[in-house]
Amino acid sequence: MTVQPPQAASRPFTFDTVFDGDAVIVAPRPKRTFSPEEVEAIRAEAFAAGERSAVAIAEGQAAAALAEVAAAARAALGALTRMAHDHRSAAADLAMTAARKIADAALDAFPEAPAAAALTALSRDLETTPRLLVHVAVADAPRMEKALARAADSAGFAGQIVLKPDAALSPAAFVFDWGDGRAAFDPAAAAERVAEALNAALAAEGLHAESPMLPFPPASLPNGGRP
Repeated sequence: MTVQPPQAASRPFTFDTVFDGDAVIVAPRPKRTFSPEEVEAIRAEAFAAGERSAVAIAEGQAAAALAEVAAAARAALGALTRMAHDHRSAAADLAMTAARKIADAALDAFPEAPAAAALTALSRDLETTPRLLVHVAVADAPRMEKALARAADSAGFAGQIVLKPDAALSPAAFVFDWGDGRAAFDPAAAAERVAEALNAALAAEGLHAESPMLPFPPASLPNGGRP
């Protein structure tokens, strides 16, 4: 009779068993019971992780909100700049229209005034001029003669003033000719030059004019900006 040697007790296979060659390594089983101190430490760590996550989310949302605010502010400032430019242009047009109306009314009432003012301003240039030829509008000739005579006496001009009514000239317009020089005035042409200069200035300014916002902080005003 053959006697079989005793065999080692078999060990059932589990998924926490690792086979490494001939060795069998049993992985540690997860801990299923914890002390109150360990529970508190785990709770504190989980709370801190959640707090960090919440703070990160809040910071991301705040950054996104600030980006939206900045974009809206840029769009609003651009709209305000365009609005301010349009307002300046409209105000300039209104001022020019009002000025033309006032100037036209003044020239209708006193068509001789520009020529008389010009004679006074040119008195130094006309000191040695023996004869001044003045072209004026036909309708202005009667009043112009008297006005130029008064202006000549006031300025000390002793030369002869010769009026030449000209149908091509508009009311209040005139042309001075004294041989060595010439001066002219046309109300319509002068108004056009002023309008062109104003439009050129507005076009050059474009949207780069002063910001519609306050150009300095209130603290720099007297009494810190308080009335």
